[in-house]
Amino acid sequence: MPPTPVVDPRLLEILVCPVTRQTLRYDPQTQELISDAARLAFPIRDGIPIMLVEEARNLDTPA
Repeated sequence: MPPTPVVDPRLLEILVCPVTRQTLRYDPQTQELISDAARLAFPIRDGIPIMLVEEARNLDTPA
């Protein structure tokens, strides 16, 4: 299994949801940044957060 990319904690401190401007929480299991307020999950690819709403997964939509 490849090593899990780790997001720089300093980056997590400054990133906010592009929709609500509220803080995000990191989910290491899914490699996503979660916006509880917007109900969106932003993917992290190769250690880089993809903060585009078009790329986000809606948490209210069943998988």
